Amino acid sequence: MRARRGAATRPALFAALSPTLLVFQHVDHEDAALVGQLARQRGMAVQTLRPDQGDPLPDLNTCANSIALVLGGPMSVNDRNQQDMDWLRQELDWLTAWHQQRRPVLGICLGAQLLAVAAGGAVQPLQAGTPPQPLKELGLGAIHWVADPSDEPLLQGQPHSSLVLHWHGDRIQLPTDATLLGSSLHCAEQVFRIGAHAIGLQCHLEVDGHALKRWIANDLNYVVNALGPEGPDRLGREWHKLGAKLQEQGRHLFNAALDQLIDISQSH
Repeated sequence: MRARRGAATRPALFAALSPTLLVFQHVDHEDAALVGQLARQRGMAVQTLRPDQGDPLPDLNTCANSIALVLGGPMSVNDRNQQDMDWLRQELDWLTAWHQQRRPVLGICLGAQLLAVAAGGAVQPLQAGTPPQPLKELGLGAIHWVADPSDEPLLQGQPHSSLVLHWHGDRIQLPTDATLLGSSLHCAEQVFRIGAHAIGLQCHLEVDGHALKRWIANDLNYVVNALGPEGPDRLGREWHKLGAKLQEQGRHLFNAALDQLIDISQSH
């Protein structure tokens, strides 16, 4: 009987020690995707919040052993002062306090922009060419790792470049204490960290084929504006050819990120 009671308590103890992933989602079609899958495989609880729909933001004092995952959306962090975007300003204020306590956070796309601004950086429209013209960076493309993998646990085992999905028209101005990890041809600030507790990705490695179809359907005008009338079909063909490689590299990077952030979460 004693052995049976011990066996029964081990899973409960493991669950108690596993962090909670606090997911800040901003549109229906962009969810935690691969990051959520990997978190659940580790026994983590996943709690999804919709600040855009009025969900209350969690009390920092009740978020012990938690990791914030701040996702993307069609809005810009610079929209936060518009009349109907109070929720975005409030989310930024929450994230600023979270960051100041050096609590673990992973920001993707809009989430990376919010993280950068929370840490003292800024966001501006992405431009390219001479004279500079607005640019939407959209589609499957490469980023190049610009930091030394021997100094960066996140990059250990990564190739010199990785395939990602671009889907943005803004550019991050990094805060002074950020470390740039990865860049693309048109946008230098693709992947960064602030200390060990905060990781930002302007690009996407969390999507799968089903998610991409939802993104195209919900953001069709944006895709056509960026890539032309053939853009949706082109994205589908690119994914059919390269999607498995993107997902493999995403699993590698996000597992390394979770390893790093879980260690930090257990000290809070």
